[in-house]
Amino acid sequence: MAIDELPPLREVIAAHGLSARKALGQNFLLDLNLTAKIARNAGDLSGFDVLEVGPGPGGLTRGLLAEGARRVLAIEKDPRCLPALEEIAEHYPGRLRVIEGDALDIDPLEHLTPPIAIAANLPYNVGTELLVRWLTPETWPPFWTSLTLMFQREVAERIVAEPGSKAYGRLAVLAQWRTDARIVMSLPPGAFTPPPKVSSAVVRLTALPEPKFPANPKVLERVVAMAFNQRRKMLRSALKGLHPDVEDLLKSAGISPTDRAEQVALEQFCALARAVEAES
Repeated sequence: MAIDELPPLREVIAAHGLSARKALGQNFLLDLNLTAKIARNAGDLSGFDVLEVGPGPGGLTRGLLAEGARRVLAIEKDPRCLPALEEIAEHYPGRLRVIEGDALDIDPLEHLTPPIAIAANLPYNVGTELLVRWLTPETWPPFWTSLTLMFQREVAERIVAEPGSKAYGRLAVLAQWRTDARIVMSLPPGAFTPPPKVSSAVVRLTALPEPKFPANPKVLERVVAMAFNQRRKMLRSALKGLHPDVEDLLKSAGISPTDRAEQVALEQFCALARAVEAES
């Protein structure tokens, strides 16, 4: 089923001589029905500007525009993809702006008007770094309302993991502290060109008005990073550089000093961050 009058993506990549580059973390999703489904998982976009990172030949871009996004800012590092994206811009006059560059270096607020949603099939090599950046701004609520992001299945499971599981770690704590995070869609390797070695999943993260528990973001990030950097160690050892009386701080937060990081719930990490800040 066509979602617009533009050519199928296989014809687009053939016409422009595009091939996915491993160095850029590219895997193209060519099924426009799937890209439209991802766009629908981002919610009603009719009143939103949307930031898309790594659009490639524009499959998700077309889905976002066809599903009614007010405007889309597509940031693409690969200059080979720009002509294909410009064809989409011509088909949707005034609704798509394409910027060549690195998403890590571009301020979306210079180009978009709130409310803003982010939707992307993120390049594998920068996906986690971008997510952490979006989850840890200096002020909250952030500039975005929701994130609808495709990751390797393993990364997606780390975002929604519960305490006690091997997947639980820094990403889970940072994501679940300030957002409602859930996996909304799974995709097999065969959906992509070239097929990656692993399955993929789409995660939707909705920004909460306030964090679930009070904590200083910088302190919480430091505590969580130290705890999971040596996740096999007991916390009294993993966090010994945090404070001279770290065992007392752990106990005050309701955490056993012999626990390991993956056993500690989000609320306890926040309590520990408050205790560390009070003693600093």
